[in-house]
Amino acid sequence: MKANAGQLRDKRKSSDHKTLEEGSDLLLDFFKLASMQSAAESGIVPAVVQNAETGEVLILAYVNEEALNQSLEKQIAVFYSTSRKELWIKGATSGDYLDLVEIRINCEQNSLLYLVKPRAGGVCHTRDSEGHTRKSCYYRKLTETGLSPVTSGPLPWHDNSK
Repeated sequence: MKANAGQLRDKRKSSDHKTLEEGSDLLLDFFKLASMQSAAESGIVPAVVQNAETGEVLILAYVNEEALNQSLEKQIAVFYSTSRKELWIKGATSGDYLDLVEIRINCEQNSLLYLVKPRAGGVCHTRDSEGHTRKSCYYRKLTETGLSPVTSGPLPWHDNSK
């Protein structure tokens, strides 16, 4: 499968949330950063969010100064929603809070790593076929024909049972 940014943008614009979040078509948003220009001018950095116990990457979010300060103060993950253009306290509406264990900063000081412990088990705003909040936002994999569900458990280096 080859990605074509222009075609994907057009197809993505005509897709609904269900198709985007549950479908098998590749609809990558190659223009996400361009759409965040006003937020970027106000100051944001990406934050990779990782389960501190398993090492699993849960979500990629964005953090502005206020979100970082609130995360440190409240000891829970607080982000900046680039789509809603407001602070986003992860779990405030779903109950799926992410308790903050540690925040790391990369070598160039232009991104963060939030090490967290999910309080209720779920992380993503989408739900699986049984109606449960997904444990990660990375629940599909890219194949030659499109997207397919991730059916395996944690990656081998995340297995704490050994």
